[in-house]
Amino acid sequence: MLLRCLLLLLMLALPERALLAAGCFPVAAAPARLWPAALPGAAAVRLTFLGHSSFLLESAGGVTAVTDFNGYVRPALTPDIVTMNNAHSTHFTPSPDPAIPHVLRGWALGGAAEHDLVVEDMRVRSVPTAVHGRTGERALGNSMFVFEVADLCIAHLGHLHHRLLPVQLAELGQIDVVLAPIDGAYTMSQEEMLEVLRQIRAPLVIPMHYFGSTVLGRFVELARGAWDIDMRGEPELLLSRTTLPRRPTVVVLPGG
Repeated sequence: MLLRCLLLLLMLALPERALLAAGCFPVAAAPARLWPAALPGAAAVRLTFLGHSSFLLESAGGVTAVTDFNGYVRPALTPDIVTMNNAHSTHFTPSPDPAIPHVLRGWALGGAAEHDLVVEDMRVRSVPTAVHGRTGERALGNSMFVFEVADLCIAHLGHLHHRLLPVQLAELGQIDVVLAPIDGAYTMSQEEMLEVLRQIRAPLVIPMHYFGSTVLGRFVELARGAWDIDMRGEPELLLSRTTLPRRPTVVVLPGG
């Protein structure tokens, strides 16, 4: 009862945009959950690692989205939704294909990028974070994007450079799958990224944004023990409630 009251007080104190995460509540600071088994035929989303920081998400309803779309690491199809960040040119394109219906930029002039888009059975929303540049800090230069699809909440952390503030954790909501940059240099150290992952507490972590097997191997060894390690031979997963691991797990998809 006390915990429920504290959570209610926290929600009342949050800004309005934090409450937009209602589809992914309870907040990430809540106790770990046991997932109920999905009914036969339950919805699923197909996730394919395209490379670098780009993933293709395909919903049961046929909606497609690509993360950190740069115009050249892309699927053969034209996606319905693309998200982008502009920390480096490998995370965006200034000239996205005009045939793409929804282009969500993770930055904005003079403020935070605010996106909350619903296309059929997929919702995509942004959570702004900071980018540390050579000449200072762009306070709202990056966005994490949350994809709510198939009764799952999937967070793409973009080019994240810092630990998350309580309000950012609240805006994320309770995340099931996190797509995490693990390069250890351009974003943050691998140790710091593991701290962020402990903040988020998602059952499933998928590494991205790394450069070679040495960087990947170091991250895997740092994570081993606190997370189970699952090395896959194919770049895609079919995700649903029933496929979420019982223990926190790092799933490595080829193609990074």
